[in-house]
Parts: sequence; structure tokens; C-alpha cells
Amino acid sequence: MPALIRAGWRYRGFVGSSIKGEFKSRLARSRFGTAWIVLQPLAQVLIFATILSSVLAARLQGVDSKYGYAAYLLAGLLCWNFFAEIVQRCLTVFIDQASLLKKIQFPRITLPLVVGGAAMVSNAALLVATLIIFPVIGFLPSVEWLWLAPLILLTAAFATGLGLLLGTLNVFARDIGQVMAVVLQLWFWVTPIVYPSSIVPEHFKAALLFNPVVPLIGAYQDVLVYGRAPSASLWIPTVMACVLLAVSLFVFRRASAELVDAL
Repeated sequence: MPALIRAGWRYRGFVGSSIKGEFKSRLARSRFGTAWIVLQPLAQVLIFATILSSVLAARLQGVDSKYGYAAYLLAGLLCWNFFAEIVQRCLTVFIDQASLLKKIQFPRITLPLVVGGAAMVSNAALLVATLIIFPVIGFLPSVEWLWLAPLILLTAAFATGLGLLLGTLNVFARDIGQVMAVVLQLWFWVTPIVYPSSIVPEHFKAALLFNPVVPLIGAYQDVLVYGRAPSASLWIPTVMACVLLAVSLFVFRRASAELVDAL
């Protein structure tokens, strides 16, 4: 495992250029170019804030602002979109890059790093858009916003550990990718993102304790919407992230020799 980490660091230039190349191809022939990295999430934030506050007139318990529910939803999506993007892309990263893996010799561990780095850039753009809009709708910056940096790193670690593990296994059992597409949809709806956990029936609340993403989502919502530090339950995804990273690197190391043959 230390060898994998060293290989990833040694090829950091390749990782950086791959991330840059991905966004260049995504924004090719665009008049506004890289500005779209921020403009698109900014438009998304504005749409949510306008529709949810004005059209639906949705209110959030404990928050006076009419934009409370919009802010609550955006805080949850900021975490979930980042998490889901890394997991979904890691699921098929080795399959999608099969031709490259067969032609060129390079550390295969760099591919999930490229996925995580590209997702980090996209998430940073959404974060910038969110932090621009929040003061406008009445959620002023506070010292608790500093928690966002470790929360983003924790989300990235948790998602990368899970994504790398499933992505490695998916090379040998392609059904995993199909199943996870359904699981992620279900996972979204059983996580308090579009609804507050306070409205969940008592007999279902126990199930939330087994959802490791719930403390992460709640931490984003606590920091951005309620202006308070995350709860102590954040230790659950922290431990799981460490375990998943260790297990995924071990499985990847054992399977890497047969990876290209299976593709």
C-alpha cells in the first residue's frame, strides 16, 4: 500500500494534467470557457433558491428566513453530489480507460485520483457559488464555515475508498455497476437531503443510524444553515473512510496484476 501511495505522488503531474485535459475537452468550443465551471453551479443554486422559496414557499423549522429550506437542500446537495460523482465515476473508471490501460504502462492508481481531483474542482465551483448566494439570502458567513475544508476532505476520502473498492470489483463482476446505480438512487432518498430528519417517523429513525452519509450531510447542514459545529456523530464516516481506504487499496493491490487481463 505504501508503494501505491508513492506511485500516486510520483505521477502527480500526470494526474494534474489529466484533470486539466478533462475540463478542457468538456469546455471545448465554449465562448465563456472556464467561466462555466462556476456559472453552471451558480445557475443551479439560483434556481433552487428562487423556486423553493417563492413558488413552493417551503419553510424550514428553526430557521426564520424564507430561503431556509432552499439553503438546507443546497447544503445537502453540496455533499451528496460530490460523494455520488466520485463513487459513480470510480465504478467504471478502469472499464472506461481499458484501451489506455492496455496500451500504456503507468500506475493504475492514478485513475481514481484523476476522478477525485476532477470531482473536487466541480465541487469547489459549486461551493463558491453557494458561498456567494448564501449571504444574499440571509445566511451570513461564520467561523463555523471553516469546517467545510475538513468536511470536503472527509467526503472525498469516504467516496474514494468506496468507489475504488467497488470499481476494482466491478472489473471482475460487471453486475456491481448496475446494482450500484440503483443503490445510489435509493441511498439518496433514505438520506435527509430533500427532507429534514425531524419528519422521519420514529420507527424509521433507527435506520438512519446505519447510513454513514447521514452524519456527513448533517455536518454540511449544521455548518452552512444553522451556523454550528458538526455533531460528534461525525466519527462514524471518519472511521469508515479510513477502513474503506485501507481495504480498497489492499483489494486493488491484490487485483491489479489481473486487472488488464479481465478488461
